[in-house]
Amino acid sequence: MSAVTCPSCGSERSWRDGTRRTRNGDVQRYICRECGYRFSETSWNSYDQPERVQRLHREPLNTHPRLLSNRQICVTQPTGAKNLVEVESRIEKRAAGATKTDEETIKGIIAQFAYWLEKEGYYEDSGYLRLIRTLAKRGANLLDPEDVKSKIAKQPWRNGTKNLAVYAYDAVTKMLGIEWMPPRYVQEETLPWIPEEKELDILIGVCRSRRMAAFLQTLKETFADPGEALKLRWMDVNASNNTITINHPVKGHSPRQLQVSSKLIAMLNALPKTSERVFPATYRSMGICFLNLKRRAAQNLQNPRLQSITFTTFRHWGATMTYHYTRNILLVQKLLGHKNIKNTLKYTQLIQFKDDEFDVGTATTVEEAKDLLKVGFNYITEKNGVMLFRRPKRFGSLGATARD
Repeated sequence: MSAVTCPSCGSERSWRDGTRRTRNGDVQRYICRECGYRFSETSWNSYDQPERVQRLHREPLNTHPRLLSNRQICVTQPTGAKNLVEVESRIEKRAAGATKTDEETIKGIIAQFAYWLEKEGYYEDSGYLRLIRTLAKRGANLLDPEDVKSKIAKQPWRNGTKNLAVYAYDAVTKMLGIEWMPPRYVQEETLPWIPEEKELDILIGVCRSRRMAAFLQTLKETFADPGEALKLRWMDVNASNNTITINHPVKGHSPRQLQVSSKLIAMLNALPKTSERVFPATYRSMGICFLNLKRRAAQNLQNPRLQSITFTTFRHWGATMTYHYTRNILLVQKLLGHKNIKNTLKYTQLIQFKDDEFDVGTATTVEEAKDLLKVGFNYITEKNGVMLFRRPKRFGSLGATARD
């Protein structure tokens, strides 16, 4: 089936949008995913007459009588498509006194918003489009700010999510030229939940998809934001020295290069290189796959804690463990890519370690103490002239990075 070209912007990315009845039968309707333009195919047969360009001159109610509104309503295009209606005309009806919107208008606004976000350079995985779609599905009138504020307030979300919804709709009002007074929500300060490492490894081990397993292992070893991991390109992976470079950080983060294991490099190299990106998938599709993975693992292993793990949990775990292994908050800030150290301080919560998770060393001279300090041991106390040192058994590369 050949692609249908939008008569407005020329894009071939169009959705089917119902059918239109004509005297010669039903005609397929489309909506452009790029610009939100709605159009339909032209049925050509021996009974049809060529359609001419027509313009409709009308004077909308409640407007100045000399304010003209011209709309092109019927155009025969070379590709066999014609214009039915524009999203902007529906917005004009709202300005003329309409108080309700139909489903097609909402779909058009969302499609136009997706194009507008891309055009204005918004972060691709900011979640704005996803939140606006959710509000629309829950009955919010996107052309009525007060109704949107009411819907946001009634959602069973945390204040942080409600704030994101406010930011998302604020972008919609900028696109539509609507004035509104955004509500204020004070975000609650909560400490991140930290699972055990074996629980993260369980989720990676039960993955049926090599791509998902590699993605989770990448999150575990790089502490990257999920959006940063999805933007990884093959040119960012250096197999010769086992490094991954975050060249496309999310807002508020800095680019960085991270050391990873040979295991992760092997997992990445086993993936098909059919795209410039290592993980050519959307955040939504990966999230749905991960949700099903957690449910299956929690049920099979009878461990409900697995359901609480999210993509960002890998980042929280890595940051917290790094701090408690090194006590170097600047190292944690560097690994996470935070520009503001205040965002890093939340990972300094205490974790209780078992005694067998530490290597213990002793020294009776200054030279012996220096040797222990060089390999990552920390001084604890002195008894009977013997200095006691210890370090976590998993110190490994973290200790080397801290010393560098």
